[in-house]
Amino acid sequence: MKVLIVYSGGTIGMQSTENGLTASGGFAERLRAQQQKTGEALVQWRWRELDKPIDSANIQPAHWLKLRDLIVDGLIEEHCNAALLLHGTDSMAYSAAALSFLLMDLPQPVLLSGSMLPADAPKTDAWDNLLGALRILQAGVPSGVWLYFQQQLLKGARVYKQSSTHLQAFAERPCLFNAALSPIPPALNYQTPRKPLPIAIQPLYPGLSPATLRAVLSSGIKALIIECYGSGTAPEDADLLAELAQASQQGVLLLAISQCPHGQVDLTQYAASQSLQQAGVISGSNLGREAALGKLFALLGAGLSLEETKYWINKNLCGELA
Repeated sequence: MKVLIVYSGGTIGMQSTENGLTASGGFAERLRAQQQKTGEALVQWRWRELDKPIDSANIQPAHWLKLRDLIVDGLIEEHCNAALLLHGTDSMAYSAAALSFLLMDLPQPVLLSGSMLPADAPKTDAWDNLLGALRILQAGVPSGVWLYFQQQLLKGARVYKQSSTHLQAFAERPCLFNAALSPIPPALNYQTPRKPLPIAIQPLYPGLSPATLRAVLSSGIKALIIECYGSGTAPEDADLLAELAQASQQGVLLLAISQCPHGQVDLTQYAASQSLQQAGVISGSNLGREAALGKLFALLGAGLSLEETKYWINKNLCGELA
């Protein structure tokens, strides 16, 4: 068993500076030292990292493409059986979702892990998470993208960060129905090149003005994820709906998801939902925010047309709709 470890930065490798905790390199040596200290025999591993490790608050979609390349190329060149991506927790759920769609049909499993405390901090969770991830990979993990944290293996396409203060920082959205997995077409598998495209997220809230929505819709975005109330309701405001309808007619994909962590959108249930449907909004079912963003990024970034994207958005590609 040989594991490719890809280091992107994050809290796990941060060190104290006069400006606070800062992402730093040299973590491979610290991992080797920890293994020697514990005397634990683990799987063989090979190392890759971003040219400049970053705080995960600075993650951009272009980083997802770079991480995808590091993982795919490293697995091939190093003849590895699995990959472990060390990542900061702030945006780890977003990266787990994005990579779930960027690495579809990859034969090897990919785990993301990190820590809430730096590796050299008292009572750190870093080594339990990192070494635990290596152990579980050695025991055997199905293909796909997963997040390992606090002895839990979570589906990458359904995970979200639930706490910034507790070590049990992540949770998985529940399965609401048993959706069969759709076969992955060659145009969407891990070998397909992608390019970043502008996508926005707009939560609905009391007082959202047509001018605010117009500013987002007219910013050059290709898609807007609308975080609706409950099961997909929105204000029955004629001016807001007119902005959405105009954007839809101009080719902006409008996707409705729920603001609830355990929510599911049904645009046929309420009159306040049907008005969205009439404006050109489509349902994202029970996609979470992270999965909706990652899925649209992968679909539109692969060059799919608007209609093709609408078709695949409601297909269960990697366990995101469950």
